[in-house]
Amino acid sequence: MKKVNISELAPGMVLAEDVYDLNQHLILPRGLVLSDHTITKLELYSIINVRIEEKRAEMPREDAIPADTSYSQRLKLTSEFQNFEVKYTTATSIFKAIVDDSLKHPAKLDAKQLIQNIESLLSTKDKHVNVFDMLHNMRQLADATYVHCMNVGIICNIFAHWLHMTPEEIEIATLSGLLHDIGKLMIPNDILSKAGKLTDWEYRIMQTHPREGYEMLLSANVDRRILNAAYMHHERCDGAGYPQRLRADQIEPFAKLVAIADVYDAMTCARLYRGAMCPFKVIAVLEDEGLQKYDPQYILTFLKNIVDTYLLQSVRLSNGEVGQIVFINPNKLSRPTIRIKEKYIDLSTQSNLYIDSVV
Repeated sequence: MKKVNISELAPGMVLAEDVYDLNQHLILPRGLVLSDHTITKLELYSIINVRIEEKRAEMPREDAIPADTSYSQRLKLTSEFQNFEVKYTTATSIFKAIVDDSLKHPAKLDAKQLIQNIESLLSTKDKHVNVFDMLHNMRQLADATYVHCMNVGIICNIFAHWLHMTPEEIEIATLSGLLHDIGKLMIPNDILSKAGKLTDWEYRIMQTHPREGYEMLLSANVDRRILNAAYMHHERCDGAGYPQRLRADQIEPFAKLVAIADVYDAMTCARLYRGAMCPFKVIAVLEDEGLQKYDPQYILTFLKNIVDTYLLQSVRLSNGEVGQIVFINPNKLSRPTIRIKEKYIDLSTQSNLYIDSVV
């Protein structure tokens, strides 16, 4: 490893250390392969120098990628995404095997093994700024319940770090995410996988999955907070959730955390009938409708950290123009300031203009 001045950095270099700002917020993690975008981000935060690995990663030649290639397509061409996809697929298979075995022998559910499985996937090297983008672009439609639970477990793990939870609380948050939807394994598959709108009867059956999950985990000797998260993750702070229409202070804190990770994954991940939904569209929905339904402390922390990962990212606006995010508006996170050549557009003042996609 060696220390390199920011002016000497080049795409393909690999960070050998976590990089923090003056407030000790993580800017870029160790193991990240630098790009023009991330080098510019270091300059923005006035970082003077960083330590890098001796060996450089191979970067795809710019002229080998068509100019009209989307952000999602470019991401899938990277070695980081391809390595993550392999590890993610393996970790999901292990998770499925553990859960399937616990359905037959609930008392044998190994929480420690579940945590180790997630930690092996989210090693320091792999926990970089676009892990959310990687999850958005996974198209593993088979075993949808297991895949969704894996995603929510991963998101809860990162979310808990953003909330500065203790190591023990981070484990509880991760397990709560992994096991929150386990009750869906008791729902008939024809209801679970139905493409069209559920009938009233089918919807009532679907709404039983929190209780089913709670009862399954009762025999598994897991922490009470994980049980409550499985039972309460569809409750909402305004009392509009189910199964008991609980309100803010009645809801388990870890269920509040899981509820946010659950809806974010459901809204952003690629589906059979559409690609991954633009995170800024999801953030706009959660800003407009989520502050009453979700714990304000949790939802604002979550959204701010998500948005911060897109600083300096290129985006396409709803009018077709392409620019770069240069300032995050703390009062309207979904509407940052965009630089287009020499022009600056503050989206918080433009009601008819919004971010349509990341490019």
